[in-house]
Amino acid sequence: MTTGDSLLRAAALEESKAAKYAQRKIINRLALTLALAAMSFGLFWLSWILIETARLGVEGLTIATLTQMTPPPNDEGGLANAIYGSFLMVMLATGVGAPIGMMAGIYLAEFDSKGWLANTTRFVNDILLSAPSIVIGLFVYAVLVSTFKTFSGWAGVMALALIVIPVVIRTTENMLQLIPSGLREAAYALGAPKWKVILSITLKAARAGVVTGVLLAVARIAGETAPLLFTALNNQFWTSSLKEPMASLPVTIFKFAMSPYENWQKLAWAGVFLITLAVLALNILARIITRVR
Repeated sequence: MTTGDSLLRAAALEESKAAKYAQRKIINRLALTLALAAMSFGLFWLSWILIETARLGVEGLTIATLTQMTPPPNDEGGLANAIYGSFLMVMLATGVGAPIGMMAGIYLAEFDSKGWLANTTRFVNDILLSAPSIVIGLFVYAVLVSTFKTFSGWAGVMALALIVIPVVIRTTENMLQLIPSGLREAAYALGAPKWKVILSITLKAARAGVVTGVLLAVARIAGETAPLLFTALNNQFWTSSLKEPMASLPVTIFKFAMSPYENWQKLAWAGVFLITLAVLALNILARIITRVR
């Protein structure tokens, strides 16, 4: 091969590389443009929803909204009983579901990560994560409401707890699996028992992620309507008894928003605004906890 042929081949190779680089650059710009367009599309609708929620929600948000019971049509009133019912059921559901989810997540990550029971638990957990909430509501209706022949706050708590459990299981297991095994081995080398290692080392190191998972589960159940329609139903009056039907903010919003009465529609938008603020605050808190360790 002569020197001229080598130079021609080198020039052709450089030209081919330049062409491929230009092609990759065009593809990269196209992909970036499509990604930015998709992001802008989503942000546009999200911004519109938030602006409309704030505009219509603030209009119906008064002192009476937070202090008075749900009114009859074309009368003054508020959402106090619905706010209280939602708060009570969400807190109790979290108190029931979060410990169960955390213990199951600890078992999957620390005790039996590859056994048949762990695989079965993960499979069932994935089904619960993807199952529509209305299916869970119907299940609790068949088990509790039909058995005791009455809607109740306890049935609503159980339905919401079944939504909390799979979320907390998944986040707890994932957070514990991120902890380096060297931390566990160092604790075992010092003679610490397994339960002590889990409580003092792994769970403490993953506490930010675990708490974040619990907060995200709370944010999810705060706006659930379908399970409560089949379990707690609704109550126009104030009640502290979980043995009878109990008002909740999502169900009240659904009822009032579908009505033709102007005062109910204003209260529905005020309820939407309150739930949006609560969920936004929980998500911000979850991100703060994740970053601050």
